[in-house]
Amino acid sequence: MAIDEPADVRIGRGQRLAEAVREDLELFGVAELEERIAILNGEIARVQAQIDKKRSGRAAADALFSGGKN
Repeated sequence: MAIDEPADVRIGRGQRLAEAVREDLELFGVAELEERIAILNGEIARVQAQIDKKRSGRAAADALFSGGKN
């Protein structure tokens, strides 16, 4: 039995996103495009929440290590 590619191929960070943005949108129907927008809006909200969380953590660490001084 021949194996075309290893089963443990790692996908790089952001690779799937990069592949998704290169898809030919002409192949999708209106409903599929609307669903795609909804999914992307959800992902934008998820990413923004993670950015906010990281910024808050960074601000707390900065305040702790600077003794609360600016």
